[in-house]
Amino acid sequence: MSASTQAPIIPIRSSSEPPHVIAPDAATIFSRRAQRFDQLAEGHSLGDWLRFLGAISRAQHEALQSLPALDLPGSAQMSVAREHRMPPLPAQSWPRPVAWRESLAAITAAVTKCAPDVAQKDLARLAGYDAERIEALAERVLHTELYGDDAALMPYVAAALQVLWTGAAARLGVTEIAALDVPGVCPCCGFLPVGSVIRTVGEVSNLRYLHCALCNTEWNLVRLKCSACDVTDGVTYRALQDESGKENDSIRAETCESCKSYLKISYAEKAAVDPVADDLATLALDILVDEAGYARSGPNLLLVPGG
Repeated sequence: MSASTQAPIIPIRSSSEPPHVIAPDAATIFSRRAQRFDQLAEGHSLGDWLRFLGAISRAQHEALQSLPALDLPGSAQMSVAREHRMPPLPAQSWPRPVAWRESLAAITAAVTKCAPDVAQKDLARLAGYDAERIEALAERVLHTELYGDDAALMPYVAAALQVLWTGAAARLGVTEIAALDVPGVCPCCGFLPVGSVIRTVGEVSNLRYLHCALCNTEWNLVRLKCSACDVTDGVTYRALQDESGKENDSIRAETCESCKSYLKISYAEKAAVDPVADDLATLALDILVDEAGYARSGPNLLLVPGG
């Protein structure tokens, strides 16, 4: 594993300012993720698991296409959110329509047939839960209380919640979403990022966008800054190396000496990366940075912690 700092990026002058916020594309976000999971599964030691996650992503795509109309914030609510720099679809307080549980039922039914034996038992147990118990699991996901009893069920609940919030974020759009005072949380739903991606947007290259773990919205944050504590000093990058010593240059762990946290950063110019899929395909990198004393600052909701 290697660690190195990167030189500051000099902004490229452009006639058009790159967007601060990028809304998820409801037509492609989950289908492309499924394709990336399948690609990463080839020759991978965790290939069967990654392919199963691809099946979950495909089920999410189908559920999102069937998502009914949602009661989104009106102009008055949006005005208040902008004025007070609050997310318009706050994860912990936006009223959830029952449609999200319909998405959960559709996702679990779709993936049960291809699930491994252990997962089939979990899915059967989840199918036996009543609405009150399922909503309690949703509250735990949205408050990132992912450990303890029923932890193995959290990824399926989270997958359905991702469908709901992604659909809402896509329909709401981004034209009226303001930057928050806390740059490390999603300006659309207030949730934490799963990682960040370096991409070209319009005429500007090397832009870093944080990617929301819940609603798949992306928002711009300058390079060489910790997304957890907002400091610029002591930010370094660590990467996996193969047997020949070649570094994986499509994804690295961005670590912070100030708060001892890390989050992965992927590079779109290197591969057709997906922040969620590429994160789960590089769990060995999590182990390395964890052993070095860093704690992850944002969750991947498709992962069972400690599983």
